[in-house]
Amino acid sequence: MNTTEIIDPAHIIMTGAIFAGLSGVPGLFPRLGATVAQKLATIIACLGSLLGLGGAIVVAVSGMTEHLVLDWSLPFGPCDIWIDPLAAFFLIPIFLVSGACAVYANGYWPAGKHPGTSRVLGFFLGLLASSMVLLITAGNSVFFLISWEVMAVSAYFAITAENEDHEVRKAGFVYLVCTHVGTLALFVMFIVLRLMTGSFAIPHAGTLSPLAPGAAVIFFTAIFGFGMKAGIMPLHIWLPAAHANGPSHVSAMMSGVMLKMGIYGIIRIVSLFSPIPLWWGVVILGAGIVSGLAGVISAIGQHDLKRLLAYSSIENIGIITIGLGTALIGMAVGHPPLVIMGMGGCLLHMLNHSLFKSLLFLGSGAVIHATGTRELSRMGGLARHMPRTALLFFIGCVAICGLPPLNGFVSEYLLYFGFFNGINGSSIPVFSTMVLAIFSLALIGSLALACFVRLCGIAFLGQNRSSETGALHDAPLTMVAPMALLALCCLGVGLLPLSAVHLVEIPVLAVFPPAMTAGKNISSIAPLAWLEACGLLLTLVIVAFIGLYLRRLKANPPVPASTWGCGYLQPTARIQYSATSFAEMLVHFFRGVLQPRYAMPRISGFLPNTARFSSRIPETVLEGLLLPFMRLTGLVFSFLRRLQHGEPNLYVLYIFVTLVMMLAWSY
Repeated sequence: MNTTEIIDPAHIIMTGAIFAGLSGVPGLFPRLGATVAQKLATIIACLGSLLGLGGAIVVAVSGMTEHLVLDWSLPFGPCDIWIDPLAAFFLIPIFLVSGACAVYANGYWPAGKHPGTSRVLGFFLGLLASSMVLLITAGNSVFFLISWEVMAVSAYFAITAENEDHEVRKAGFVYLVCTHVGTLALFVMFIVLRLMTGSFAIPHAGTLSPLAPGAAVIFFTAIFGFGMKAGIMPLHIWLPAAHANGPSHVSAMMSGVMLKMGIYGIIRIVSLFSPIPLWWGVVILGAGIVSGLAGVISAIGQHDLKRLLAYSSIENIGIITIGLGTALIGMAVGHPPLVIMGMGGCLLHMLNHSLFKSLLFLGSGAVIHATGTRELSRMGGLARHMPRTALLFFIGCVAICGLPPLNGFVSEYLLYFGFFNGINGSSIPVFSTMVLAIFSLALIGSLALACFVRLCGIAFLGQNRSSETGALHDAPLTMVAPMALLALCCLGVGLLPLSAVHLVEIPVLAVFPPAMTAGKNISSIAPLAWLEACGLLLTLVIVAFIGLYLRRLKANPPVPASTWGCGYLQPTARIQYSATSFAEMLVHFFRGVLQPRYAMPRISGFLPNTARFSSRIPETVLEGLLLPFMRLTGLVFSFLRRLQHGEPNLYVLYIFVTLVMMLAWSY
């Protein structure tokens, strides 16, 4: 191998994937101390992340396409590795987030306190990162499915690290069932694709006709199989419990990165066809609107910190899907600006969500690490005891709400600009669709703001609501440093939108080459230079305001005093707004979707006994539809159980009767 091959981006990316996959190997040697094994795993994982991240950025920026062929003996054609700008763009968050989580684990899940599970967790997290890299770069459908299955199984073992907990086992079981149901759909999709093309190789973009037999089957199986992994409503049933019950850095990997594998699959499969049917774009846009609205509505009513963030991931997957649907509609009607802005907003929000949602899940891990609980009703006043975590968590909340000057604002700004471009000179159906998209995204954003104001206010402000949380402490440096890196990335994208958009434009060209034939790009359509200047100015104003505040605080030190107690003689933390009361108006307004359940107290007499009130937001699709259907199915087919007596003579009789019936049928 010569020097040129060694520094080739494809070889660097594959080397990074190998390092990621091998990062958990030191933990497999029992003689090696658990702490030493974890530190070695962190070093190997970080080295792999740096290599892979560098190679992915080079490919994404340069626009080159790297091709490797792996030798294997399987009869499914050559095992191709294709790394085009789209694949490279999806590789960036994989390497970035996996490296950050590897460092974070040393403080959140130290091997000294978790000697058994830290080894298992480190091995499967490394395998998860490596399998996602291979999945993104797979150019052969069989190799794609192998990588997909390794990813699914490694995520399962990472989720169920604490398998002594019943809720963890239940969440892992639901995830495993759902992921394999989705995999069955992908098997059907790739079989039809093989029959259509005559090869196991994944075709290039725009080479298939949507009018060909089986094209609609490929589209719907892709939406189902990949949508199940991405968490698109109503295929999201595994996501809330898995994210809530897994370790926080596992949740960050799954929400920040693994969900995007479903988005990548949908984009890759849809881009194979040309021209794009209009109804494809409408279906995907509709699915995105449903996911975005239902996800944020469900997040508002959650009491569990990580479950709230999980539903918020469904909301953001909906926003990403809205962008993709907008781009497909633009391709169908021949509207290049709509394609460019929709796809640009889709990809940029994918990257942004990987950054701020990973930051928020790591921040939630720091909160849980300090308080020992996920319940918002037991938190309060954490900013006083955890200032670093509170600041970084607040940055993530501002970013996820799409507020300037952070990265979430930039991607949603591109989507809005695309919608308004789609309105100009469009037909009535497209005009109506874009108006609906504008209204939906605005409603999603406003509800997300209410959701995270509630989260920050209840958890970090006010007074501590529970005496059971113990001695509160801020996160150690090994946990703060990865969170600070992700926060800086959020700030960097928000302050330098031109640079971020340049990173997106080439992958957009790789997905939909005809969109760039008009000579337009994102920078020429949207006034990003003006946006960048406003963002920098706003940042300077915020910094100046903070400096002035600190100066006045130093000149006039605060004096401890109790706040006004609304007339109560002995106010306590219990009279603060709770997570339930803060969201009550919105939960009541959306009660038709959320189906809240209340345990109301019974109060009677002049001196009533102690009474308790509790509320819960159920998983509507799982508990309201799927589980009753499964119980009904079990009841209907329960009579078949009577045929199993465990007596061989009866089984022989069944075989004899079956043979007689088959002979009678043949005559």
